[in-house]
Formats: sequence, structure tokens, C-alpha cells
Amino acid sequence: MIATAHAPHHFPLRIYYEDTDHGGVVYYANYLKYMERARTEFMRDCGIELDQLQRNAGILFAVSEAHVHYRRPAQFNDALDVQSVLVHARGARLAFHQSVLRGDELLVEAEIRMACMAVGGRAQRIPKAVLDKVLPLIQKKRNTYIGETEKNLTIRSNK
Repeated sequence: MIATAHAPHHFPLRIYYEDTDHGGVVYYANYLKYMERARTEFMRDCGIELDQLQRNAGILFAVSEAHVHYRRPAQFNDALDVQSVLVHARGARLAFHQSVLRGDELLVEAEIRMACMAVGGRAQRIPKAVLDKVLPLIQKKRNTYIGETEKNLTIRSNK
């Protein structure tokens, strides 16, 4: 589902046996894969195809920081929703707040920072054409975590 300036991007997925560990819960590193897929679809829904950006502009986006808080595990056959909110886009950096939910239950949340880089590995400013597509979607301030109500959580805001 396409993000707006007031709503997160939604990426639904289902948990399969291959996603779980011997304890029957989703292996922790798989959440990073789910969030990567969700960010890719976020960009695609903005009209940005990452392979074309690399081929035509010689740039790519690489994760430079990931702060992940694992709250509850997902299990086989769970239907999940990865929600992505763009919170920063300037210079050579993008930042996302991402949440993985099972219904209204928050399982994992993360702050992901990305660097725009030339294919050779040097930081490079985000092209204006990309910024023009993503800047309208930035949510500078959130009053609650995605999927949770204000009365259930401590309020956080990003500036």
C-alpha cells in the first residue's frame, strides 16, 4: 500500500517454515530481510526502481545503521504487516522508522539509516529526482508508534 504524508507504507507477508528456527519462532535476522523488502517496495511505490537507479545514475542505498527492538516473536503461518515511515531525507541520508505487526500487536520496531552511495562506495548526495518523489512522504513528527494507541505507549517524536 502506498505511503502518504499521514500514513505508513504497508507490506504484508506470511511466515513460512523456512523463516523459523528450531524453536518454531522467526529467526531474528529475518526481520531485517522483511524490512529490506518493505523499504524496496516503499521506493517502488514512489516510482523509484533501485536497479534502474543503480544502472542509470550509478548510485545505490546501503544500510549504515540499524537499531532494532525485538518485543515478541512471530511464528509459523502468522500474517504480518511491515509498516515503513520515512522520517528523514537530506544530503546523502535516508532514515526510516519500521514496525512489524501481527494484527495490532507490535512485534519488532527499528530505526534504519541509509546512505546514498556511488557504486564505487563513496557517499553521494541523493539525486533531486529521488528527493522530489520522497520528500512529500516524510513524517517529521510521530505522536505514537505505528499500530499502537497513545494511551498504551510512551510518546516519542522525531524531528
